[in-house]
Amino acid sequence: MTHSWFTYNKYAVAGFVLAAVQLLGMNLAEAAIINVDPNRHNLVQIITDAQPGDEIHLSAGVHSGPLLITKPLTIIGEKHAVITGNGKGSTIMVKAPDVTIRHITVRGSGLLLETQDSGIFLSKEASRARVTDNHIDRNLIGIYVWGAKDALVKDNRIEGRQDLRMNERGNGVQVWNAPGAVIDGNKIRYGRDGIFVTTSTKNIFSNNHFQDLRFAVHYMYTNKSQVIGNVSHGNHIGYAIMYSKKIVVANNLSEGDRDRGILFNYANQIKVRGNVVRGGVKKCVFIYNSNKSSFKGNLFSQCNIGIHFTAGSERNIITGNAFIDNRTQVKYVGTRWLDWSHKGRGNFWSDNTAFDLNRDGIADAAYRPNDLTDQIVWRYPVTKLLTNSPAVQILKWAQSAFPALHPGGVIDTAPLMVAPNIVAPAQSRQNAREGS
Repeated sequence: MTHSWFTYNKYAVAGFVLAAVQLLGMNLAEAAIINVDPNRHNLVQIITDAQPGDEIHLSAGVHSGPLLITKPLTIIGEKHAVITGNGKGSTIMVKAPDVTIRHITVRGSGLLLETQDSGIFLSKEASRARVTDNHIDRNLIGIYVWGAKDALVKDNRIEGRQDLRMNERGNGVQVWNAPGAVIDGNKIRYGRDGIFVTTSTKNIFSNNHFQDLRFAVHYMYTNKSQVIGNVSHGNHIGYAIMYSKKIVVANNLSEGDRDRGILFNYANQIKVRGNVVRGGVKKCVFIYNSNKSSFKGNLFSQCNIGIHFTAGSERNIITGNAFIDNRTQVKYVGTRWLDWSHKGRGNFWSDNTAFDLNRDGIADAAYRPNDLTDQIVWRYPVTKLLTNSPAVQILKWAQSAFPALHPGGVIDTAPLMVAPNIVAPAQSRQNAREGS
C-alpha cells in the first residue's frame, strides 16, 4: 500500500509530540521541593544550586540574604518566615522569568534611591513574575517592577520607612516600562507614593488601599491603563494623573486626603467614572490643561472646592456628577462659557435652589456656580473683606436678574434635581475597613 506524504508526516508529527511530552515529563520529574531551615541551611547557596522549576519552602525564622534569582523558581514561606538583606542594595533581585515569591516577610534593603534599593526588584528579565501575599517591611522601595512584562503584585502588605522624611522614602510599588503589569489588592502605607508609574502602558492598578503617603497613585507618561476600585485615605493627594492619556479612573475612593482627591495635569482622553471624593479635601478635583476627557457619575463632597478647572482645558464632558456640600462648588477663572451638561443632562448641585415645574428631573433654570464677584475674589483674595458689603450684594442680585452681565464661566444648562446614587464600591469600603 502506498502511503501519502500526509501519512508519513502524520507519524512524524506524532513522534515529535511524544518526544516533547516525554521531555516535559522529565523536567517535571526533576523539579524538586526543597525545605529550608534557617538554622541548618544557607538560603543563598540553595538558590544557587536549585534547578529551574524547583519549589523552595522556607520554614519560620530569619533567612539571610540578599538573594539573586536567575532561574525560574517558586519561593514560599511558612508563617513567620523572613528574608532579610544586609542593608545594601535590594534584598531580593529577580533576573529570570516565571518566578513566584509568596507569603514571606522581606526586609533589610539599602537606603540609596539612586541605586533603586528595594525589598523586591523585578528586572526586565523577570517577565510573568508573581509576588503575592508578602509583607514587604521597612525597605526603601517596596517592590520595583523595572521592565518586567506581565508581572503580578497582589495582596501584599507594604510598609515603608517611618524613620525617614517623606521625600526621602521610596515608593510602595514603583513601575517603569512594564507593559501588562497588574498591581492588585495591596495595602501600602508610610512610603512616598503608594504606586508610582512612569513610561509604561497597559497597566492595571486595582483594589489597593493607600494610607499616610504623599500620592496614593502617581502616573507619569503612562498610557492605556486603568485605576479601578482603590481606596486613598489620609494622604496628601489621592490620584495624580500627569502627562498621560487614555486612562480609565473608575470606582475609586478618596477620603480625608489633604490637598486633592483627584488631579489631572496634561492628562488627555481620560474616562473618570463612579469615583467618590469626600471629607475635608482642599480640592476634590483639580483639572489643569487636560482635554477630551469625560467625567460621569462621580461624587465630589465636603471639599473646600468641588472642582478647580483651569489652564485651557477643552472639549471635556462633565455630566451626571453630584457636587454636594462643597464650600465652593466650582473655581474657574476664564472668560469662555463652558456648558457642563451633555445631551440634555447636567449635574446635581446641592446649593441649587431651583424648580422643576414639568417634573422631568431637570431644573427649569440654568445653574451658574460662580459669578463675577467670585472671580474677583479668586484674583484678589483681599476683596473677601467686602463679600457682605451692600455694593457686592447689589452686584450679585444684578447678575442673577440679568445673566448677560456675567463675564463668562461655567454654566450647567440642565442641572439635575435629584442627586444620582453614587457610593464607594463595596470592595473599596471593605478595603478601607481592613486598612484602618
